Amino acid sequence: MTLDSLKKVRVLNNNALKLIAAAAMLVDHFGLIFFPTVLWLRMIGRLAMPIFAFCIAEGCRYTKNKVRYFSMLFGLGAACQLVFYVFAPDTLYFGILLSFSLSALIVFALQFAKKVLFTKERKAWQKTLAWLPFICLVAGAYVLCYFFEVDYGFYGCMVPVFASLFDFHRIPAPEKLKKMDVLPLRVLCISVPLIMLIVVYGWASLAVYALFSLPLLLLYNGERGTRKMKYFFYIFYPVHLGLLEGIYILIYLLQ
Repeated sequence: MTLDSLKKVRVLNNNALKLIAAAAMLVDHFGLIFFPTVLWLRMIGRLAMPIFAFCIAEGCRYTKNKVRYFSMLFGLGAACQLVFYVFAPDTLYFGILLSFSLSALIVFALQFAKKVLFTKERKAWQKTLAWLPFICLVAGAYVLCYFFEVDYGFYGCMVPVFASLFDFHRIPAPEKLKKMDVLPLRVLCISVPLIMLIVVYGWASLAVYALFSLPLLLLYNGERGTRKMKYFFYIFYPVHLGLLEGIYILIYLLQ
């Protein structure tokens, strides 16, 4: 399939991708809470993380306010973490929103390093030093994931980062590099940390089914969508978890 023919089948905008991921997440958590032995529900759920991770990379790519973008992710993640700690005070666990908050910081550091690298006015030592925040954040993410339980671990944190490797939007890169800023290459880059994640969990694990998200990502048309649904997706994660847990507790009390 050529790039031109691939463009014709790109029918999913950003909202559509997130809706698919949200539905997969709902199925996954429904299965986890009510039917933990029904594996096909968990298999469907593996689609969610890579799609949301790609959308995080897209958010970092186009956002005009990096501080607000990070604050929204981290703030909501911290709030969910407090609720989780109330129910499981003996477990120090970092949820997916905190993982993606760290991913966003690393992506922003990568963007900064690339901008400095391709700015002609910058001196060699400045271009070298600009990579220090990126390197420190990647190392910090590895250490954090090594000592603490982080949702999807280090390689999960790196999925949005790999999706941003060839992102040259608003970056004064040479035209040869800008031509590499294409969807198929970005999706191919995502497969690297996903495969490493599968290696960690094992090829017999549910993590393998995360790869089935890649064909869906190739259908992305680069558009946001006509409806403004940003805040819906921010609140979906805690609300659907709260509702499922509430229903489970209610059923338990009635029994």
